[in-house]
Formats: sequence, C-alpha cells, structure tokens
Amino acid sequence: MLWYGGDYNPEQWPREVWAEDVELMQRAGVTVVTVGVFSWAKLEPADGDFRFEWLDDVIDGLHAAGIGVDLATATASPPPWLTAAHPEVLAVDASGHRWSIGSRAHHNPTSPIFRRHADRLVSKIAERYAHHPALLAWHVGNEFGNEVPRDYGDESADAFRTWLRSRYGTIDQLNDAWGTAFWSQQYGSFDEIHPARVTPTFPNPSQALDYERFGSDMLLAAYRAEVAILRRANSAIPITTNFMGPFKPADYWAWAEEVDFVSDDCYPDPLDPEGHVYAALRRDLMRSLAGGKPWVLMEQATSAVNWRPVNGAKRPGQMRALSHQAIARGADGIMYFQWRQAARGAEKFHSAMLPAVGTDSRIWREVVQLGEELAALSDLAGAPVEQAPVAIVFDWESWWACEQGAMPARTDYLATITEWYTGLYELGVLVDFARPDDDLSRYRVVVAAATTVLSDAAAEALDRYVQQGGHLVATYLTGLVDPTARLLPGGPLGPLAATLGIRIEEIAPRAEGDALRERLGLSTDVRGEISGRVGVWAEVLHTIGATVVARYGPGDLAGHPAVTRRGHGQGLGWYVSAELDRPGREALLRIVLERADVAPASTPPAVELVRRGGLVFAINHGTAPVRLALAGHDVLSGLDVEHLELEPHGTAVVQPSPESSGAQA
Repeated sequence: MLWYGGDYNPEQWPREVWAEDVELMQRAGVTVVTVGVFSWAKLEPADGDFRFEWLDDVIDGLHAAGIGVDLATATASPPPWLTAAHPEVLAVDASGHRWSIGSRAHHNPTSPIFRRHADRLVSKIAERYAHHPALLAWHVGNEFGNEVPRDYGDESADAFRTWLRSRYGTIDQLNDAWGTAFWSQQYGSFDEIHPARVTPTFPNPSQALDYERFGSDMLLAAYRAEVAILRRANSAIPITTNFMGPFKPADYWAWAEEVDFVSDDCYPDPLDPEGHVYAALRRDLMRSLAGGKPWVLMEQATSAVNWRPVNGAKRPGQMRALSHQAIARGADGIMYFQWRQAARGAEKFHSAMLPAVGTDSRIWREVVQLGEELAALSDLAGAPVEQAPVAIVFDWESWWACEQGAMPARTDYLATITEWYTGLYELGVLVDFARPDDDLSRYRVVVAAATTVLSDAAAEALDRYVQQGGHLVATYLTGLVDPTARLLPGGPLGPLAATLGIRIEEIAPRAEGDALRERLGLSTDVRGEISGRVGVWAEVLHTIGATVVARYGPGDLAGHPAVTRRGHGQGLGWYVSAELDRPGREALLRIVLERADVAPASTPPAVELVRRGGLVFAINHGTAPVRLALAGHDVLSGLDVEHLELEPHGTAVVQPSPESSGAQA
C-alpha cells in the first residue's frame, strides 16, 4: 500500500477526542500515523516513572480501525525534569551560551547523561511495542540537528578529540593535515584542541571542515544508539528518521546507509512561484539517497505553516499537486504534520489534515479526495521511477567548504545547485543526484557545480566517466581544495584540469552591481555559441586542447575563454568559469543535452511530466489552464482522454495509449 496519514499527537487532546480522530481518519483514507514524536514527558513524567497505559489505548484503537503505526522513540525533546536535574545536557552554542528549556530539542543528543536517559526510554518503548501488530516502522528522534545543528560544549569537545584521534592517529599527522604552521596554531597534544567555536577572525579552515564532519557523525551516532536498541527488540521492523531535504548540517549520503527507508520533511513556500521546482529537487534528492528505492514524504503541510515571516496558504489543488509530484518522483507515502490542528503551543497556526474549523472546509475535502486517489494508485507501491539521463553532483563536504569565510567570494552552495537543477527541470529532464566518486556510467550528462572538495578518488571517477563516453559539465568553485581544505597542487581543478583541457590562472570575482562593474571596467557578459550575463564569479582561463564555446565580453577579461569543451576519450568535458545567468545556463544546457542525445520535453512552463510504473504523471503547477496532447486512461478520474485539460494546480495520472508517444503543449 501507499502510506497516507500524518503525525498524530493524542496527548495534546482529552481522551474523548480520540474516538472521533479514528473515525475521521477512516473517512479520510488514512493508512498510517506517526505517534509519540514529542511525548517523552507524557510517557515518563518523572525520572523512572513510566506510564504507557494511554499509549496502549491509542495504538490499540488505531489497530482496531486498520490504521498502522509509525512509532517514534519520543527522544526528540527531553522533559523539564531531566534538564532540571542535569542542566549539562542542554546544548551550548558556538559562543559558549547554554540553551534554555521552553522550546524543543534544546539538548545535546550525544551528551552521555542524555543518552543514558534516552536509551532507557527507547528500551522501555521497544520492550512494550516491538511486537505489536499495529507497528509498521520505528521513527527515531525527529529532524536530527534541526534546532541544534552543532553543540560546542565541553562534552562535545571531549568527543571531538576522540574523533580526531581516530581520524589522524597522531598529533603530528593532524598538524600536517590542518596546516597549523599558519598563525602559530601548532598543537602539542589532542587535549589542546577545542571545538570550532567563535574566534576573533577566520578560524582554521581545516579544523572548521572537520568539525562539520564530526558534527554530522555525532548526530548520526545518536541515531545509531537508538537503532541498536530497536534492532535487538525486533529486527523485522524497518527503521527510519525524517530527513529535511538538502540539510547542510547532516551528510545524508552517510545517513541514507543507516535507514531502512528514506523519509523526508518538505515544506515549499506557497508564495514562492518556483516552490514546486525546489520541491521537485528534494524529491529527486530523496530518491537518489535511497538508491532509486521508494521513499516516504514523512511531513508536509496541507496549507500554511507557522514559521515564515508571511505564512501563505496553499491554493486550491496545490497540496494535491505537490503530493502527486512526490509519488511521481518515487514516494511510496504521503504524510503530514499533523493530523489534527493544535489548539495551543507554537504550532497552533500550522495547518493540518483536520483543520481547527472542522470537516466543513476546503482542506478537509482535499484531504479526503487525495486519500481516495492514493488508494486508486496503491498498485504503484514499490514501482521504480524512469531512469534519469542526467545527474547533478551533490556533496556535503563541498557545501561546508565553499561557504567558509576567507574565500574568493561569498557563495550559496544550495542556490548554485538549485540554479542548475532549475535549468534542467524547465527543460523537462529528470535528474538524479550523485556523489562525486560514484559510478556515473548510467548517466548521459553529469553536472559538477561548485564541487569544491575534490579527492583523488573523485577526480579519477569524473575523468573515467568522460573517457567512457559521458558528458561532464564542471563549473567554477570545483576542485579548489582537497579533503583537508588544502589548495590542490597546480591550481584549481587539480588533475581534473587535464581532463577538461584547461588551466585556470586566476580567480577574478566581479563586483556586485552593474553600475560599479561598468565603472571598474569589468567584463559582465559572455558571447559565442551561448550568450548571457555574468554574476559574481569569473576566472582567467587558458585552453590546453579545449575548444572555446563562449568568451568574456568587453572589459578586463575581454576575449578570455569563459566556457569550454574538450573531447576526452569517448566523451566531452565542459567547463564553465563564469557564473551564468538563467538564459545563459539554459542555452548551454540545450547544447550539452543535444550533444549527449538527451531530448528536452516540450511542455508549457510550470508543467511537469514524470513516468513511474508505466504511468505518466502530468502536473500543472501554474496559475493558468493548459492543454496537453496525451491520450490514454486517467487513473484519477477514471476517464479515457484524447488529450489533457489541466486546470491550475491540476493533476492527471495517465496510462498512455499505445499510439501516444508522449505529451506536448
């Protein structure tokens, strides 16, 4: 089946509401609910005083109604009695300030005292429910690192030193890797090292990069500690924790290897005209993290959230369209935060499946409709998405490295990735994400945008990909440093420069603002096979066997190569030294795709077509109706169609007719 439901928090409501909840869940077509995420204080109101009777009744009632349970370990936020008795479990920020209670997730998840109490709670929960027939999955913690991405207290300092000893072995090797001869930073022992706390000026880049690695590993260690307990209780029950899309503090490539199925929390802004593009990016990232296997959309909103400066409501049909987008791109479940809208607390203005105004509401009617549609699509569970012809390299270490201080220019890594993804999305090309050292041979095109950290293995993998016939598009900010944050020998790109047939002499960022650039005589555009404006990033580039695709226009870089390509083995290596604007990126992608024999789709703006399990999902995210030449049987409406008429935020799931080769505008 496809999961359909959301976070259920019965502890926030009197017992007489629970029966109504279950009856309405059945009406909505709910199949699964997540229970107990923030219920620690209810389950253990005092140290060692465990009270599960209320949870027994909740789970038994859900099971009797045929609703499965994704049971949380309830460790996402410690109760006040724990922090009152042990204030040292409260997290410490980079300035040395200790967080207070009164919110949620205010703790250091790797604190030994916290872990002792958390693991005891998980053991009790597992002992009681590991073989309950309603249990479909375990839900460990909640959004690890969201509130406190890094802890900088003394306990974390000790853990960091242990982590460094394991990584480097000796202090001499650490000093060499960190380049501590600079600024008199040489350490005599591991005991002298502290977390990457606030410093008067730029911290050691290698130490800062290692602290990001350590921080991600420590969050993962907290997850693993609970998983070990759950596995011992019943190894047959799958385990997950909710990811948060491209979340900087946690390297989800490592995390994905630890979960039995990937799940994601995704909240695109309804007021963002390209929110659906960013949502698609997240779906494709989750599918890629899952290795192509199905994943679950663990949280989304039926309408508005509560944390933005302006919390816009979703338009009619928008929630449905985004939900079908997730199914199309590999999800086997659509879940929400939360089932019933809260009446109190910081999230009382967050929308829910059952809104505060009740069932006589647009939101409720859309929830019921989607439940019926997902039931009709239940045979799709487990089906793969069509093979993507293009991959974008997504690398957390490069994210951490390129956004450090003391760089040639400020960079937003995620915005850079999103720009290239958007160009491909608008051309109707399905995208996977990959690590730089993965086997990339199944892709026709690979985009390595701002892959700042380049290991020897990654350079070899990318070179091999091109030699074997792939089309690699590498951009500025790629290959600046090795995994220790040391500049690569020979300059930017290191060994990858030979693959691309170029040499980068100098990084030459542009001033911000056209008027200032003109005053300084800076080149602000590129011309040639493509044309476009140049953003902040530019480079002085020389070709060594590469062909020039576009050159910089008038100004300081006039005539210098801006975009190049080189035949290498059976493939092509493209290099983009300029931060191209949207038209420039699209023009280049069209050329690259044509060379790689990848055909863009012919669909109107804001319309996406994705194929999964023999079905075509046609989704109109725009505000105007569209007509598509796609004939077949619409599974959602039950009608045979000669063509599709999609209203704004309209969706159809079509079994194409044999003679229908695909949709066109």
